[in-house]
Amino acid sequence: MSAPGYPGAYNQTPYPMPQHGGQSVAPYPVPAGGYGDPGQAPPPGFNMGYNAGPPPPVMYQPGPVGPAPVPEYGGSPGAISPAPLGAPASAPVGVPPGLEYLTQIDQILIHQKVELLEAFLGFETNNEYEIKNSLGQKIYKAKEKNDCCTRNCCGSLRSFDMKIKDTMDREVIRLIRPFRCVSCWCPCCLQEMEVQAPPGTTVGYVKQDWHPFLPRFSIQGANKETLMKLEGPCFACNCCGDVNFELKGKDGDKPIGRISKQWTGLLKEVFTDTDNFGIQFPLDMDVKMKAVLMGACFLIDFMFFEKVGEANQRSSVFS
Repeated sequence: MSAPGYPGAYNQTPYPMPQHGGQSVAPYPVPAGGYGDPGQAPPPGFNMGYNAGPPPPVMYQPGPVGPAPVPEYGGSPGAISPAPLGAPASAPVGVPPGLEYLTQIDQILIHQKVELLEAFLGFETNNEYEIKNSLGQKIYKAKEKNDCCTRNCCGSLRSFDMKIKDTMDREVIRLIRPFRCVSCWCPCCLQEMEVQAPPGTTVGYVKQDWHPFLPRFSIQGANKETLMKLEGPCFACNCCGDVNFELKGKDGDKPIGRISKQWTGLLKEVFTDTDNFGIQFPLDMDVKMKAVLMGACFLIDFMFFEKVGEANQRSSVFS
């Protein structure tokens, strides 16, 4: 009586059964060339599965919005996650790095932070600002950079470099303001500001135009060609109301935007120089010009609404 074969996996060839005379006979016909080495891979076309048809396609579940989770040790990597909301997969052509979000908005709010040392002692410190969207969400931050002597001796006419950084603390815009006059009595040395985005690459200028009564500015491109005009009121004094600087086309015909100095309340206006500004511009405006308008807003703040020590803030071009 022959010994039973050992139970094995499905489709596994049973062990050969011993016969009389010490020889073993395979229960099935042996293919030509033998069974081959079991450690080698099967020949091409050999089906390792149970189904005779082709293997089903692999399905991937889309990952959540946000950064991809780190797989656990020994586990399989997860699916590739899409880019987070607000961060485009690829930067638009011609948009400086870090300014992609400006392509999606048509207005900006700028809020100057209160400095306690400046409010109580009158000692001028570096101005700091928060730049927000219309929902009040912070998108950039700005800080003035210069020395103590320049701030307290030159007052609102002081020169400075201002760094504008995004929420990842990367500098995306740099504003450079040289020391210049502001009065209409000095038409040869009026205010000017250079705007770089990214730092080191000039994208435009803000230049004060001479006028005996009105504060006027030219918004210029990288080659100092005038692209837009900015015009304010004769007296830039916000007595219980906003002060508007109208943005117009190169020909100065009709308004296309606005920079507004907003009324912040009696106590803040009297005892501090903390200011709130709003900038409105067309949604499809070149993002570089949106950056230049931000520079124009800071220049207007220093020219007409910056108070240093006991000196009163300037309210016109001939004061």
